[in-house]
Amino acid sequence: MINLGQTQKKDEPILSISNLGIVFGKGESNVEAVKGISLNLYRGETLALVGESGSGKSITALSILQLLPQAASCTSGSIVLSGSEVIGASEEELLAIRGSKVGIIFQEPMSSLNPLHTIEKQVGEVLRINKGIKNDDIRLRVLELLELVGLKDSENRLSALPHELSGGQRQRVMIAMALAMEPDVLIADEPTTALDVTIQAQILSLLKDLQKKLGMAVLFITHDLSIVQNFSERVCVLKAGEVVEQGTVEEVFNSPKKPYTKELIDAQPKPKINIEESFKDDLIRAENLKVWYPIKTGVVRRTVDYIKAVDGVSVSIKPNQTVGIVGESGSGKTTLAHALLRLIPSQGNILYDNKRIDNLKRSQMRHLRKLMQIVFQDPYGSLSPRLSLGQIVEEGLILHNIEKSNKNRREMVSNVLEDVGIDPSFVDRYPHEFSGGQRQRIAIARALILNPRLLILDEPTSALDVSIQSQIIELLLKLQEAYDLAYMFISHDLRVIGALADKVLVMKDGRLIESASSKKIFNDPSEAYTKKLISASLDFKVKG
Repeated sequence: MINLGQTQKKDEPILSISNLGIVFGKGESNVEAVKGISLNLYRGETLALVGESGSGKSITALSILQLLPQAASCTSGSIVLSGSEVIGASEEELLAIRGSKVGIIFQEPMSSLNPLHTIEKQVGEVLRINKGIKNDDIRLRVLELLELVGLKDSENRLSALPHELSGGQRQRVMIAMALAMEPDVLIADEPTTALDVTIQAQILSLLKDLQKKLGMAVLFITHDLSIVQNFSERVCVLKAGEVVEQGTVEEVFNSPKKPYTKELIDAQPKPKINIEESFKDDLIRAENLKVWYPIKTGVVRRTVDYIKAVDGVSVSIKPNQTVGIVGESGSGKTTLAHALLRLIPSQGNILYDNKRIDNLKRSQMRHLRKLMQIVFQDPYGSLSPRLSLGQIVEEGLILHNIEKSNKNRREMVSNVLEDVGIDPSFVDRYPHEFSGGQRQRIAIARALILNPRLLILDEPTSALDVSIQSQIIELLLKLQEAYDLAYMFISHDLRVIGALADKVLVMKDGRLIESASSKKIFNDPSEAYTKKLISASLDFKVKG
């Protein structure tokens, strides 16, 4: 049986990091990633490490297990775990620490789990290698762990491969693997970033319950400050590899001492003050839209049923209006957007400027493409690594034969880059030379250069730090006014939706559950499912 120990007194830190220094590279070309970080973690508590990308959060966590990248090394300081020094420990000593003393949950379970191995094999491997448990007993222990982390129908999930599980289920498997060795310290590195708000709440609640049962200390790495407020006892704020401020959550959030801490707190999405506007006629409208995928079986591939990705949804977007689409993964949000743009086949009427476009051929749709643009969730995946910034942004002008002169195209690229806050002198750089926030600005510039009337934004801020997220929200509001844009904004982060949307549509299982003004949805939702989403979003309220 798994030992359900009691939380011990916090007299002595179970983990103590003192004056830690980490560099990448050697000689004059080295880069200081961590500069003299000191912190303590006590038994049974949760300490949150917060800060922007590159602040040193994850590399500090990896140093505890001495799992630094090959190019990185500890140059100074001390890491004491349960009274023993980690830096300089032998490989045998480190193997005894990894898993049994310290467990870790990574940000993206899909890239951490082996796609070719079943769940039973992957969790069991930890027990077999580190605990020496025999094959006959492993299955029972794996089941016990999966039940402990709340994986439903766990016995039938043993033979599942990672791609057959949802994001939340995969994260539960990762937690089970981290707990298999009953560690004293659990490192959770952005474990909820890519999850829906309801699944996020479930994972956080699970971690809290397990912490109480097992008496673990948790080092929680995140850029989401609202999670810190609801999940942690203490917080340590990092910037550029240094500790800016640390203390209890109440002290840091209620009375921040440093300007950078205040900036992070102020950067959280702020509710849009909803002013009742009489918007014009519909720019785009869909009536009873359906996207059904047939399920075929047998030799003759007979259709036996349908996956109803979008099932009878009606939606309208007016000029200069922002319509937010919320719902869990698989609710049909992105499919609805793709159907509106005629990127996938659908049934039902779609009208643009009161003219039917659902019956147009592909060639007839071409002239409308520049008026309806989309910005995807992952700009690194949607920007060609082989094209320079200038080539990426001007590509639409060439495809739509808008401007033949190279000089004029270059000028148009420079103007739109300035509008989105990118230095035009960077036109010859490539996507890998930009940060995540900069790449998202480039993706927005690529869409804006065609002067569209409708811009669909599919989770454009989900992977960004809170400060960069705030900048993108501010940019979108500014661009909407400057370009007279209508937005469809898809997100699982209800705080971002509340900061941007005039109207909110709530989707579940392909159907439209509720549709109302942002103020009405957030402050007085009608449907139980909407109330569940709002409750899971940590009591975010829209005022005005």
